[in-house]
Amino acid sequence: MASKKKHATIIGVPLDYGASKRGASGGPAAVRRANLVEGLEALDLEVTDAGDLTVPKAPAAPATGKLKNAAAILKVCTELEKHTYEAVANGSVPLTLGGDHSLAVGSVSGVAHALRDKGRKVGLIWVDAHADINTPETSPTGNVHGMPLAHLLGMGHKDFARLGGFSPKIDPRNVVLVGIRDVDRAEAVNIRKSGIRVFSMQEIDRYGMGVVTEQAIDMASDGTAGFHVSFDIDSVDPGNAPGTGTIKRGGLTYRESHLFMELVADSERMVGLDLVEVNPLEDTQNATAVLAAELICSAMGKNIY
Repeated sequence: MASKKKHATIIGVPLDYGASKRGASGGPAAVRRANLVEGLEALDLEVTDAGDLTVPKAPAAPATGKLKNAAAILKVCTELEKHTYEAVANGSVPLTLGGDHSLAVGSVSGVAHALRDKGRKVGLIWVDAHADINTPETSPTGNVHGMPLAHLLGMGHKDFARLGGFSPKIDPRNVVLVGIRDVDRAEAVNIRKSGIRVFSMQEIDRYGMGVVTEQAIDMASDGTAGFHVSFDIDSVDPGNAPGTGTIKRGGLTYRESHLFMELVADSERMVGLDLVEVNPLEDTQNATAVLAAELICSAMGKNIY
């Protein structure tokens, strides 16, 4: 009997209200233009492109406060939670295209919810230049894309933290941060409070991406049904990924980012993926979107030979 094809569901989230720079709303379209669907189908995957979620119009007045554009972002995350829940419940791997990183509150919540309904837990590997673990009280900007990990761990605003009806979404011992190199002082306190494991760029330099990735996979897989990967393209050095809103020199190389995704695919433990913060307005000849599409294909099983 022929084995059943692996299924992936693409969900676009053209959201940029969580960031200080506009433009990440164009990320899903840019990544699709980089032949994402064709690349996935070439891997003999069954692919459903669910299109883009509807994002409410931006408020007329400039965003202010400790949780900027909260109502619009929460509405999008609530809708996304339903979509990723449905994908996982139906045996598909949700591939969420961003859009800014605030969307991960919705994507991870839906995956966690679907597995919780089966009596299972999910792990989380968060690949990012930034820790994204500010709360509304500690955030220096009020930008929600700097807070999603805190919300998922139950440390943030209750409306975001309780999305899907429960909190926290992940056991901190199954959460791993990879590639960080730009952390606010208050975030460092939140990291220590949370008890999550962190592999900064210093540790990647010291031990190598292969060792770090294998350890991250082991931690995120321990006692779980698998893990979700939330990959911010700003984790990659801006020399390879200029098209993003918050660049920071000294990031992952092209090969390090692909090696991470290839080892994730080899583990056969990934149950969901976000690829976020692609900003075509900051890009050069769509290079960052092309890299994003390549990385998604690597995570879904594309090998060098």
